[in-house]
Amino acid sequence: MLANHSCLPDRPAARAAISPLAAAETMPEASGHTLWKTRMIIYGLDTCPACQRARKTLEAAGKDVSFRDIRAEPLSDAEWSVLLAEFGDRLVDRKSQDWRNLTDWLKHSDADVQLAAKPKLMVRPVIRDGDSFHLGWDADTEAALLAE
Repeated sequence: MLANHSCLPDRPAARAAISPLAAAETMPEASGHTLWKTRMIIYGLDTCPACQRARKTLEAAGKDVSFRDIRAEPLSDAEWSVLLAEFGDRLVDRKSQDWRNLTDWLKHSDADVQLAAKPKLMVRPVIRDGDSFHLGWDADTEAALLAE
């Protein structure tokens, strides 16, 4: 995990540096995630109610969705970098009990350090649909993904 969030590239540069093809190459072949271009990928936890609702709704609408449990199949540094470049500090769920239980040092650390220490702190779900990313599951996200 990157130690200094300020060294992360800005959003357009991150997308250029880690193109969709390069991002697909960083994913393990055995995971089946190299099909990301034709599939929506939901990053989250199997036990997360919002992730379950998102998956159920998208599949019911006929979307080709794959689910990646970030505890069972951790994200690589390159994948975290893309998400941090896209969402920045918004990627960390500061309302959760897990965040409240962090040490003071971790609470005042950059988002990448917090997520490296406790990936479960990620706001869930993160949905990747081609080149677009969505954070969380609400009516606006649902409408945007079902309209496509």
